[in-house]
Amino acid sequence: MTDRLSRRAFLARGAVLGCSAAASPFLTRVSYAAAPWDTRLVVIILRGGMDGLDVVQPYGAPEYATLRRTLAGGPGRGASDLDGFFALHPALAPLMPLWARGEMGFVHAVSTPYRDKRSHFDGQDLLEAGTADLGSVRDGWLNRMLQLVPGIEAQTAFALGHGEMKVLTGAAPVADWSPEAELSMSPQAMRLAELVMQDDPLFHPALAEALMLSQAAPAGMAGNGDEDGDGDGAGTMMLPPTAGTGKGMVPVAEFAAQQLRGDSRLVSFSITGWDSHRNQSRVLGGALGQLAETVTTLHDGLGPEIWGKTAIVAMTEFGRTVGENGTGGTDHGTGGAMVLAGGALRGGRVHGRWPGLDEAALYDRRDLLPTGDVRAAAAWILRGVAGLDRAGLERTVFPGLDMGEDPRLLR
Repeated sequence: MTDRLSRRAFLARGAVLGCSAAASPFLTRVSYAAAPWDTRLVVIILRGGMDGLDVVQPYGAPEYATLRRTLAGGPGRGASDLDGFFALHPALAPLMPLWARGEMGFVHAVSTPYRDKRSHFDGQDLLEAGTADLGSVRDGWLNRMLQLVPGIEAQTAFALGHGEMKVLTGAAPVADWSPEAELSMSPQAMRLAELVMQDDPLFHPALAEALMLSQAAPAGMAGNGDEDGDGDGAGTMMLPPTAGTGKGMVPVAEFAAQQLRGDSRLVSFSITGWDSHRNQSRVLGGALGQLAETVTTLHDGLGPEIWGKTAIVAMTEFGRTVGENGTGGTDHGTGGAMVLAGGALRGGRVHGRWPGLDEAALYDRRDLLPTGDVRAAAAWILRGVAGLDRAGLERTVFPGLDMGEDPRLLR
């Protein structure tokens, strides 16, 4: 029986003891992984179709201002100039110091193989499956990557948050955590559970992990992990932040940083709120503010040494239309952008081949034309992070993918 099955079976027993299965950390998804490599990887799924043209604004393109009547940005409209052609949305201004240090970058004009139907559900399923068509595989590309690496344990990778993280679903063991998870048991019930399960090799570890993940440390202890007092942070496993803080993605990012300072090597979670059919300036600004706060929280929580060997990859199911609609928004499109951060990255640049915005260059005469596969960029990062060979990446992790030339996304 797998580790995941044992945890679910434990929850069934826990219900008899009065535990709330609905509050269990194992019914939600925040993904982490520990592995025999040193670089840390954070994969963030941006659910809703992020408008890459508003995040990394091609203000140097002559058609841009005409196509984006009210949404057009640039250095004169509050955006931060990146390279004389692209500018960064004002909501990501807190990340400009990372750009200046070469610790943030972007890949523009990329997409999955998904085309034309523009369904969030299908688009996200393909993004997380890492395949060219729906139904060809049942597991996620991050989990298939873990299956290629010997010595993987549950704490190697974590899936964080409320929704299912299909990108980490599969045979490789993965731990789950939610910031609102709370497994409430009286001392008597806890003692009874320990007595019942103490000789059970499956349920006893699951009980211990459930209690650990669902309880915050006493005031002044959470997030430090230095119980032995020697200042190296190598004490017992660090506990999650207190639930219900109302701080958006901050608790998730804080918990991710805690785990990545220890044995975990991979974390995956999602940020929602990118579907900007109307009032895009307000909708996108809020979502980008959460992304910026997430990245800065990871940066601060990891510390200089671990940040220096961390790669953060934020990706979305598709881009949005080049032209804005009549409600100050954009509709589902095709080509989009990836956001990259971390000290392990070769940042300070916008990667990818820019296709142009003239009508003849657009996909279906309405969308940014994808000139790169988002899976190829992810595959090259996995190759650099975990040392996987190209054949395994193209055949197993991303079946049928041609990775093309190395874009040198990592240092």
